[in-house]
Amino acid sequence: MNVHTTIAPTIPYTAAPDLTDLNAQFAEQPAEALLRWAAATYADAITLTCSFGGPSGVVLLDMVVRGGFSIPVTFLDTDLLFPETYALVEQVEQHYGIIVQRQRPALSMPEQDQQEGPALYERNPDRCCTLRKVLPLHDALQPYQAWITGLRRDQSEQRSDTHLLQWSNRYQRVKLAPLAFWSEQQVWDYINRHDVPYNSLLGQGYRSIGCTHCTSLPATDAPRSGRWVGFAKTECGIHL
Repeated sequence: MNVHTTIAPTIPYTAAPDLTDLNAQFAEQPAEALLRWAAATYADAITLTCSFGGPSGVVLLDMVVRGGFSIPVTFLDTDLLFPETYALVEQVEQHYGIIVQRQRPALSMPEQDQQEGPALYERNPDRCCTLRKVLPLHDALQPYQAWITGLRRDQSEQRSDTHLLQWSNRYQRVKLAPLAFWSEQQVWDYINRHDVPYNSLLGQGYRSIGCTHCTSLPATDAPRSGRWVGFAKTECGIHL
């Protein structure tokens, strides 16, 4: 199969495409090869989502810019992120000369407090994530047929079967994870080699960074053990 082979995506998909051959094709190729294919296949119908929290997203962003791929970057701004995260967004825009697309929830925090009650994240974090991340991503993906994420298999047990290309039932889109098989060390090696900007909280012991109220230092060796501490929850819902 040629590296530029397309799967003729359409919006909306009538059925999940068979991605088996593509996964096999790119399994032995560098992440940049999958990004090159994605840019050629989807043209302006694909976006890279970046949280500007963990290190994987900025690695992919750097690859996109270095490769000259015209793939826009989408950032879900929950209104509850760390100052260091917002600072990184601005730093990245200046460093790479790009404009990051910001997607915010339909409800402001005061509106959410009025509708759901105050401090929803303390009572029902699943509902809070739905309102501030899951639904906003649905809106952000409307112009696109596919999106790229920084998911890696080593990030958590739930992500251990991540494929390079897979179908998202929730969003009815193809989801690409070019770093699926990378280790955390490989990510940092790339960052150091290419001087990629990253969230300064990662230098303070954090390994997975989301909203301020639901992020703490990791409790164990598991990278995402500092997320939603006290709840049986390690995912916001986007990748479920």
